[in-house]
Amino acid sequence: MSRKRRELPILENITITDVAAEGKSLARVDEMVVFIPYGAPGDVVDVKLDKKKKSYGEGHIVSMKQPSDIRIEPFCEHFGICGGCKWQHLPYEYQLKYKRQQVVDALERIAKVELPEVNNILGSEHTRHYRNKLEYTFSNRCWLTYEQMQSGEEFADRNALGFHIPGAFDKVLDIKKCWLQDNVSNEIRLFLREYALSKGYTFYDLRAQHGLMRTIMLRTTSTGEIMLIVVFGENNKVAIDDVMSAIKERFPQITSLQYVINLKVNDTIADQEIIAYSGREYVEEEMEGLRFRIGPKSFYQTNSHQAYELYKVARRMAKLTGDELVYDLYTGTGTIANFVAKMAKKVIGIEYVPEAIEDAKLNSRVNEIANTEFYAGDMKDILTDDFVAANGRPDVMIVDPPRAGMHEDVVNVILNSEPKRIVYVSCNPATQARDLALLDVKYRVVEVQPVDMFPHTHHVENVVGLELR
Repeated sequence: MSRKRRELPILENITITDVAAEGKSLARVDEMVVFIPYGAPGDVVDVKLDKKKKSYGEGHIVSMKQPSDIRIEPFCEHFGICGGCKWQHLPYEYQLKYKRQQVVDALERIAKVELPEVNNILGSEHTRHYRNKLEYTFSNRCWLTYEQMQSGEEFADRNALGFHIPGAFDKVLDIKKCWLQDNVSNEIRLFLREYALSKGYTFYDLRAQHGLMRTIMLRTTSTGEIMLIVVFGENNKVAIDDVMSAIKERFPQITSLQYVINLKVNDTIADQEIIAYSGREYVEEEMEGLRFRIGPKSFYQTNSHQAYELYKVARRMAKLTGDELVYDLYTGTGTIANFVAKMAKKVIGIEYVPEAIEDAKLNSRVNEIANTEFYAGDMKDILTDDFVAANGRPDVMIVDPPRAGMHEDVVNVILNSEPKRIVYVSCNPATQARDLALLDVKYRVVEVQPVDMFPHTHHVENVVGLELR
């Protein structure tokens, strides 16, 4: 017979004092730190503990006794349910303050290297409708809110088109309006939902792995172009053509309309055939007159306007004069490489994904850039001492690794090649700080510039400039 789980208490009248990692807030109760989502410093609340260890606990707010003076009303009706935009209740200036502090804390606590004063964070001009890419999931088993479950009402129609609920892979919240992307995204999504229902097309069953309507991906660009990819879970040619034809007729402004038939268990389309239905097979972004082609599988920073600000920071820290050999590590589709090429003698980009490297080469050709070279392969396998000997010792390295940071072998090659300057772009200040500690043996940090790419979330991008000692 299993032991009955002990009911954890409600902590009454506790004051939230600060913001913690992952967008949570925190309060101190006796010797215990309690982490609480959707709290604001200054809130006085009752908190139900969900988890309790010796020195910390996790809980959720069950009663707001006194809201903080800084708390504001969230603008989205799905706030607190869909799992995104967790800081809508905080004024934007406070969001920026906490993000900068997150960078400071990570660098001081983990890197433990000599640091200059961290620059004020660069805020995003657009705090709504700033994303250029969103993905939505069809589900025949929508998430019911607490209020819906308590209503006693029967919900026969459980079809949804929206976002996955955190921690429940088979539950999808039906989204009425999302504020992250241009409103045409909402119009397209709602049309698709209603059209599929009107024709009786099945929404995907995430547990049983069947159903016609599976996912969609929407890209909108600062140049006004739109890409829509509809992913179908069944190879029903008649129904597929019907859906695609209806979209094309209703939204003639879509410049790239494509679809995928995905019969696999997982949702990724990286290994799937993308079928062009109408328009071009790509959309284009623009920066300083450069055109960047973005295909269905391409990576591009999801905040187009702020990506430009980020890349300007990286270029400024590189201090290029036109005579430098630049290595751009984790180059992706070569956006940074092509962006800085006109101010460098030569740029060499390295990236793991072969399709991304083909996009990088294409972007160089489209923009008539002749001083770039790109190589595909695992960074630790490509970037070796022999590679540096064959291609030249870099004067500047720009690195923009994934959240996990750089492999130690890569760090060692960087140290051996001794570029005069390193520009380290990171979406994870914690792993960036770990790598800075490894680089400290030969490099000193000369500038730290946080950049906000994702308003209303706790995520922060950070750029660090280093110089050879």
